[in-house]
Amino acid sequence: MTPGRNDPCTCGSGKKYKKCCAGAAPAGASAAAPAAPPASEPSPAERQQLVALFQAGQAAPLESRARALLTRHPESGFLWNVLGAALGMQERDSLGAFQKAARCLPQDADVQSNLGIALAKHGRYAEAEDCQRRALAKKPSHLGAEVNLGHVLDFLGRHAEAEACYRQALRRQPNVPEAHGGLGGTLLKLGRLAEAENHLRRALELRPDFAAAHSSLLFLHNFLPDRDPAAMLAEARGFGAQVARRARPFPAYGNVPDPERRLRIGLVSPDLGAHPVGYFLVGVLSAAVAQAGASFEFFAYAQRAYQDPVSEALRQCCRSWCATPDLGDAALAQRIRDDGIDVLLDLAGHTAENRLPVFAWRPAPVQATWLGYFATTGVAEIDFLLADPWSLPEAEAGHFSERIWYLPETRLCFAPPTQDVPVGELPALAAGQCTFGCFNNLAKMQPQVVATWARVLAAVPGSRLFLKAPSLGDAAVRREVVGRFAAHGIDAARLILESAEARDRYLAAYQRVDIALDPFPFTGATTSVEALWMGVPVLTLAGARLVGRQGVGLLQNVGLPEWIAADSDDYVA
Repeated sequence: MTPGRNDPCTCGSGKKYKKCCAGAAPAGASAAAPAAPPASEPSPAERQQLVALFQAGQAAPLESRARALLTRHPESGFLWNVLGAALGMQERDSLGAFQKAARCLPQDADVQSNLGIALAKHGRYAEAEDCQRRALAKKPSHLGAEVNLGHVLDFLGRHAEAEACYRQALRRQPNVPEAHGGLGGTLLKLGRLAEAENHLRRALELRPDFAAAHSSLLFLHNFLPDRDPAAMLAEARGFGAQVARRARPFPAYGNVPDPERRLRIGLVSPDLGAHPVGYFLVGVLSAAVAQAGASFEFFAYAQRAYQDPVSEALRQCCRSWCATPDLGDAALAQRIRDDGIDVLLDLAGHTAENRLPVFAWRPAPVQATWLGYFATTGVAEIDFLLADPWSLPEAEAGHFSERIWYLPETRLCFAPPTQDVPVGELPALAAGQCTFGCFNNLAKMQPQVVATWARVLAAVPGSRLFLKAPSLGDAAVRREVVGRFAAHGIDAARLILESAEARDRYLAAYQRVDIALDPFPFTGATTSVEALWMGVPVLTLAGARLVGRQGVGLLQNVGLPEWIAADSDDYVA
């Protein structure tokens, strides 16, 4: 909802609204009222009352008043927009309200932007993009639509376009934390870590409780080889302290300590589907249900909607499946508490769309983190981190706020792909040359990695490097990658650069790879297992931290320790 022209601007600049954004909240719901409403609309006084409730942050009274007025004005797009804003403030599902607002006010830029936000929460990104573009077509200066379009494009993997949106928003208003946070996240995906860190830190300066930006910053630390583990732990604990200040932990638990009853295990994740987390989780849950269904039952809390075979298989393993995008931290914590969860597992860590702040409420008596992340969360209320001795030596356990719970051999359990893609013949036999490959996120391809891979190519005459990543669909990104290798004397003709594909074609691409090269210090996990599954050996460099030893754990467990390099010289040799 748009503030009055003499109110402080919602973007955090400290200026009066009429001198700042003049019509657009940076990344949230807005609803401007026309000066002379038709008879089917509420009166100016009623509208002003709603504006006052919005500005005071009184979401529940705002919702109640909007609903009451809608009984008299059921076709008021303004009121439906206000109702959607009130629901959004309470982190409840606002899609229906904004859809009705858009039907009543199809030409309203604010309504279109708000509808786009709601559609994105439901994973309907293509529709969300259309809404934000319609909002910008109606009002090119709409700062909120510009930022929200950046969010949508980022989720769609169109990072260069997302970057342009965020930069345009920051040219209009340099103090929008959502724009800095979004730009930092996009630059991280593009591997421009120094720029990304600057924008994420600026977002936190503008909004110290910006949990998503703080998570992105902690995630970024894993890409940096020289980051001090003690400093990383301290910054992660800072995140934990910040979310704890906003939480209200529950008192005593009602869980009955009866060894005969089934243990209730909660799974909190945005990645319960065709995603690396899903690929590693589905086999564990299927086996647990088949072999010990009388002892365990699973409750899923899914932050993102997936409609695919992996998601369906996970659903079949769970007693309950709760969609959480519109549940705020308090509401989700209460739902977990009401479900009587005994052990609550975070499966995301500081990756995108995590729900770590919920754990600060301690809705379950035992809480742990596993699988989706590779460093400490810093959340004091998370008791354990599941690891294995290969990937996390005991000497490194002090760099975690959690107690390390060691599994005997490996922390990972890969589910064989449902796609029937055969292992091919060794490509070098037909091509007469060696093809190295890496299908990891390009953010892992930092300068020390490029330099080492260039040495590998120089040491093997005629060899090529096959890179496959979502961001390589962008021509500008491909040019940048070519330039980075050219600086080390590697001609573009020796590079094969391809974007992401459907999983069957993605797996088939390994038939063109002789040896997979693991990046460092942020090593692969899913990509490494997929390479091994497709018969491709993986060369990894043993790091000191968990994130740098994922390859070590995998290769030790499959019996290929000779493919573990001690340092970059050993890697090249």
